[in-house]
Amino acid sequence: MFSEKFKKLRQSQGLTQVQMADKLEVSPSAIGMYEQGRRKPDSDMLKKICQMFNVSVDYLLDVSVNREAEEKSVTDFIDEITYTLRAQKGLMFNGKPITARDKEKIAQAIKLATAIAVSSSGLED
Repeated sequence: MFSEKFKKLRQSQGLTQVQMADKLEVSPSAIGMYEQGRRKPDSDMLKKICQMFNVSVDYLLDVSVNREAEEKSVTDFIDEITYTLRAQKGLMFNGKPITARDKEKIAQAIKLATAIAVSSSGLED
């Protein structure tokens, strides 16, 4: 559902509704209505939101086009995790701040570990 995903993406960036409204050049009440499901963004606003968060319209609107898309759910889930990881501010590991480069290494490690796990389980073609 758009409202839930939009709110989650905004929060993952550490943005308030007012800050989000400034970035999208709309009123804070519009952001609140988007998040409450009382208002839907038009196509131009959807495009702007997708570009801002680097997500697809299909993801934002929770569209499953076909069976193949459902079969890619693990990949989508990993993409969501890595996106959230990249967006988080103030992350630490063993008491030390994680840099953007560290986040990229972690994201790549998650993808590599998944590929290894899938190939060793015989699920790959």
